[in-house]
Amino acid sequence: MDYINYIERKSGEVKKEVVPGEGMLKWLYGSFFGKASLHVLVKRKVVSAVGGRFMNSRLSKGQIKRFVKKNGIDLSIYHETDSKSYRNFNDFFYRKIQETKRPIGDGIISPADGKILAFPNVKEVDSFFVKGSEFSVASFLKNNKLAEKYADGAMAIVRLAPADYHRYHFPASGSISESKRIKGKYFSVSPLALKKSLEIFCQNQRTYSVLQTEEYGDILISEVGATMVGSIIQTYKADSFIKKGSEKGYFAFGGSTVVLFFEKGKVRFDDDLIENTRNGYETAIKMGEDIAHKI
Repeated sequence: MDYINYIERKSGEVKKEVVPGEGMLKWLYGSFFGKASLHVLVKRKVVSAVGGRFMNSRLSKGQIKRFVKKNGIDLSIYHETDSKSYRNFNDFFYRKIQETKRPIGDGIISPADGKILAFPNVKEVDSFFVKGSEFSVASFLKNNKLAEKYADGAMAIVRLAPADYHRYHFPASGSISESKRIKGKYFSVSPLALKKSLEIFCQNQRTYSVLQTEEYGDILISEVGATMVGSIIQTYKADSFIKKGSEKGYFAFGGSTVVLFFEKGKVRFDDDLIENTRNGYETAIKMGEDIAHKI
């Protein structure tokens, strides 16, 4: 694949996504020698750990201004509006947004800024990706009881690019469980990598928790790490009642993903998201926008 197209939700326009490291990603995930290198080095924690230490150091501060300019990031919507105010690149990467800049919708909202795929039934997931790439709820959750619970339900994948706001929030109000961690590797979750194999989601380090709601049943929320993501940080209080839109946590530097699972017959995704996904497109979304409603 030479480039990634997605749908801009407000205008309905098809736009091209700039993929950081596009050439390297094609080589890693599309060639024999690239795949060999990937399994030997890139997926290992040491690569992400070294990168993470640099991003936490003062030496990385000089990267912020160039990154903001290159990606056209509007800092005026964040708490710190001057790139010089951040201590290091990671401090900038998981910057906090002003609450008024992300209005909260009436239904189930997107937990993060990014690009979304919406599947009314999890069994439809494989049809979006390349032939031979299979996705299994059981493999993803490593829990047979939960896999059975969500096997015929709906699923949303919200992919965050490096330039996106990297804090994630609760899609609905309810009681939230503690977060459980599933050990894994550190493959890239770039769209170029995912198009080659969705199994990456079942191999990367990830966490999950269950949000019990009155309107939408039990929503399983999972955060997936990736290359150069040293940490998935949860900032919420477990076993408490939380409000829709409140912060759940944040990712350190790198590409990242939030996956939502819904029980069968509880929610219906908005029509535009379903149509775009079935046509092979992700849809650009902002945290707080409605993505689904109660059936």
